Amino acid sequence: MTSSMRHALSATWSGVGYAAIGLYNPKNLSNVGGVLRAAFCFGAAMVAVQGKRYRVQSTDTADAYLHFPLLQVDDLHQVVPYHCVPVAVERRSDAISLPDYDHPQSAFYIFGPEDGDLGPDVLNWCRDIVYIPANHSLNLAAVANVVLYDRMAKHS
Repeated sequence: MTSSMRHALSATWSGVGYAAIGLYNPKNLSNVGGVLRAAFCFGAAMVAVQGKRYRVQSTDTADAYLHFPLLQVDDLHQVVPYHCVPVAVERRSDAISLPDYDHPQSAFYIFGPEDGDLGPDVLNWCRDIVYIPANHSLNLAAVANVVLYDRMAKHS
C-alpha cells in the first residue's frame, strides 16, 4: 500500500489538537456503544458520560473503551480538558450549521439525550452550539459520526 493510500484510508485529525466527547444523560446504552465506536473510528481522544453507567455494548464492535479513556462522571463541565473548547451539538435556531462550522483545534463535543436537549445548565458553559441540518433528528451515534467525520474531513 502506498503512503498516499494509507493517508486516504486514515481517519485521523492531521493538525494540532484533538476531539473529546461528552454524553449528557444518554437514554440508550446501545447508542453509547455506537458513539464509542465512532470515537474509535475517527480518532477521538476521550469519551465522558454523565448519567447512566456504561456497560459493554455489542454496538461497540471495536471495544473502544480499551483504546482511550472512558470517564463516567457526575458533571461533564468538570472534565473539559484544559484549553479545549466546549461545543454543544443541538438542534436550535441560534446554532451554527455544521457545514459552516470551523472546528477548534481541541474540541469537547457535548451531545444530549436522544429524547431531550442539553438545557441551559450545559449550554451556558459551551462556547459554540452547532447543529446538523437534516429533515428529522438523528440518533446519538449517528450525530457523533457526522460531527467527527466533518471535523476530520475539514482538517485532513
